[in-house]
Amino acid sequence: MNKNQYVAIMAGGIGSRFWPMSRSSCPKQFLDILGTGKTLIQSTFDRFAGFIPPENIFIVTSEEYRGIVIGQLPQVRPENILCEPSRKNTAPCIAYISYKLAKTNLNGCLICAPADHLILDETSFRKVCLEAMDFVGKHKALVTLGIKPSHPNTGYGYIQYDQQPVSDNVYQVKTFTEKPTLELAKTFMQSGEFLWNAGIFAWQVRNIVEAFSKHMPEMAELFEAEKSLLNTPEEKEAIERIYPQCLSISIDYGIMEKADNVYIIPSAFGWSDLGAWNSAYQNMERDYLDNAAKGKNIMIIDGTRCMVQAPDDKLVLLQGLDDFIIVDTRDVLLICRKDKEQEIKEYVAEVKRNKGDRFL
Repeated sequence: MNKNQYVAIMAGGIGSRFWPMSRSSCPKQFLDILGTGKTLIQSTFDRFAGFIPPENIFIVTSEEYRGIVIGQLPQVRPENILCEPSRKNTAPCIAYISYKLAKTNLNGCLICAPADHLILDETSFRKVCLEAMDFVGKHKALVTLGIKPSHPNTGYGYIQYDQQPVSDNVYQVKTFTEKPTLELAKTFMQSGEFLWNAGIFAWQVRNIVEAFSKHMPEMAELFEAEKSLLNTPEEKEAIERIYPQCLSISIDYGIMEKADNVYIIPSAFGWSDLGAWNSAYQNMERDYLDNAAKGKNIMIIDGTRCMVQAPDDKLVLLQGLDDFIIVDTRDVLLICRKDKEQEIKEYVAEVKRNKGDRFL
């Protein structure tokens, strides 16, 4: 294993599209969504621990989830759990780990990856990550991993890239497009020039810090002003001063769409971002009528293509439903058409307006 390689696992989100299983007190990255016996963050850690020194794996999460991370990943050193005082999207999260590492190893190569993705082919994933690390170690480059689209999904971002490689399997990025319309997604697929944005990035620490200075100078100044306190007992107080002043923005908008040294590696490793219930359904075992059920006492009569989750000790009998998501928890029952899954986030906001935080 290369001691010069690092990983930051981003685990601060609340996963509202997986409500009502995913709650603000224990969001989806800390759940075993697919019934594998491991939570998503445990699977992510184990995947990286196969080729990155465990002492070089950092978890960036919300302050309120520190206890959950310690409980689920006891092998992570406490000082490697970086706690954000508030949720500000991925740019501040990546700035935090980048400026922290910059104090000790500017030449280090860093992968930043979400905690809640499903990756089926871990051998291919490892190969692509090592290719990315090798490339960014030799070039002043910001690299993202792209997935060849299997269908015109409107829930993913798309990246257009030059068709001539600059190195083995590495291509220059031309454009980013966030969540296109169905017609546009179909056009992207047919062109063969677009990949899904997997949200997994690699760069040398010095180059991402420089990119913050160039493209997000206000955020860079906040971290620069406090950098002497990073990796000291005063780090927590410094971060608590920085975060309220940070813009809430993704690394995609803040840097990747502006920089001219962005490259992509087309990848195929059985990826899903598990962004909403339908992506879980696609990766669950299904019966001959395409129903997927997680729960020991679920009965489906005259129903097809449904995804059902319920407690093992509860009998759930469904009749005549096609293409529905049904999720039954201790205090919430969700029944929603599969084609409305992207709107679950809006339904959660409606619940908050009408019922407060009790069911969130």
